[in-house]
Amino acid sequence: MKKTSVTKKIIKIAGLVIILAAFGITIYYLYNKSKEKPVVYLTEQPFITDIIKKTVATGSVIPREEIEIKPKVSGIVEQVFVEPGKNIKKGDVIARVRIIPDLVNLNNAEARVERAKIAFDDAKLNFTRQEKLKNGGVISAAEFQPAEVNYRGAQQELSAAEANLELVREGATKKSGSATNTLITSTINGMVLDVPVKVGSSVIEANNFNPGTTIASIADIGDMIFQGKVDETEVGKINPGMPLLLMVGAIENDTFDATLKYISPKGVLENGAVQFEIKADVDLKTDQFIRAGYSANADIVLQRVDDVMAIKESLLQFEGDSVFVEVEVAPEQYEKRMIKTGLSDGINIEVLSGLSKEDKIKVPQLSSPGN
Repeated sequence: MKKTSVTKKIIKIAGLVIILAAFGITIYYLYNKSKEKPVVYLTEQPFITDIIKKTVATGSVIPREEIEIKPKVSGIVEQVFVEPGKNIKKGDVIARVRIIPDLVNLNNAEARVERAKIAFDDAKLNFTRQEKLKNGGVISAAEFQPAEVNYRGAQQELSAAEANLELVREGATKKSGSATNTLITSTINGMVLDVPVKVGSSVIEANNFNPGTTIASIADIGDMIFQGKVDETEVGKINPGMPLLLMVGAIENDTFDATLKYISPKGVLENGAVQFEIKADVDLKTDQFIRAGYSANADIVLQRVDDVMAIKESLLQFEGDSVFVEVEVAPEQYEKRMIKTGLSDGINIEVLSGLSKEDKIKVPQLSSPGN
């Protein structure tokens, strides 16, 4: 009995020890879990860089002057002698138009010829009669003169009526030689950009009520400009003469210099924002062929500073109207330091005073928890 009693006492003591040990372990675990873990902040240092403040204008590259060639007469396109991409000179023939005469004008022209013939025959008969009388000494030269003048006038009217009929029918007269309204010629030197008509197409001459049919569009592609738009929030910061850096969408890994020449005095509302048109002269490169209508973006340099000390703008913190950063003074110890800033490009910002290149600046966000 005594042995059994001792065994029970040992078991009770052992159980009590186990319970106390488990309780201690639990307390220790909960303590460690509730204990705050130290936070380690990343730091960054100031650096030397160029800061450029710019705005972006979207648009396209187009010829400075694009000329639309119109026919001088209405009719049907009989031949087309050029195609887009061909370089031509002033006076080169682009197309030939076959005139379809207006029936009213044709009828009037034919009637005019008939009347002129009748008047001419009558004047000629009278002229012949008066000439015989003058040669016979029956009438004087003064009496003969009216018949001669009338005859020459009738002759001239007949010639004019026949020329008018020829113009209505053919678009040209024999007296004009090679000149003809049926041949459409270029008015400038340049490249043919577009030929919107085909053989058999009807064309209309330009008049007071109709701009006429475009036979071809011609432009000097050696003289190109950038035409784009700038938002109203930026237009007050730009001026003619500013440099532009042009990036053409169709040409990768290359840029073109341009100079701002024109800013529209009037804005246009587009998609809820007021846009102002701008134009800039483009410095073309001899080894690059720029096609009319290429889309492009232009970076307009508003301000720039070179070789200045800067930090990332995300490191800044604000207190009222003041700007400060937190600078490391000892391991994991930081102090607030007011600084003076300058130009910003939206990513980096110039530091005018308050920092040195050796300073380590705390990144405001938590970045890497320590153990």
